[in-house]
Amino acid sequence: MSVPADRRLIFLLNAGHRRVQRWIEGKMAAKGGLTAAQSGVLFYLGEQDGALIGEAADALDLAPSAMTGLIDRMTRAELVERQADPKDGRAMRLRLTAKGRAARQAAKAGLDGVNAHLTEGFTDEEIGVVARWLASLQTKFPKGDQQ
Repeated sequence: MSVPADRRLIFLLNAGHRRVQRWIEGKMAAKGGLTAAQSGVLFYLGEQDGALIGEAADALDLAPSAMTGLIDRMTRAELVERQADPKDGRAMRLRLTAKGRAARQAAKAGLDGVNAHLTEGFTDEEIGVVARWLASLQTKFPKGDQQ
């Protein structure tokens, strides 16, 4: 039994993700060069400044190795700084710099336009169903569950 083209959810999800990601990256690059991953770190630290690197990686669903490289680049760009944890000198906490806070505000302003573009032509009820379906994927496919 063939699945209708408009119900190939895996294909549609992946293709949509790639297109939105490329579109966002292009817009962000034109406005100062932040990546979506960098913006994610800035948004997270805006709510959880001083988080451990591992906490931020977990919240953003990034592998620790990917997070280390990302934070290295963000530190060189003076968006974040690492500080030793006062209770465990081996652990590093992340703090937004003044430049990072300004970049977060700029990215946040741009995000409003992206969300408006994404939801254009759909009712609040339709967006609610889509949001609920997307959120359910995190429960149906928990992190670390390879089955």
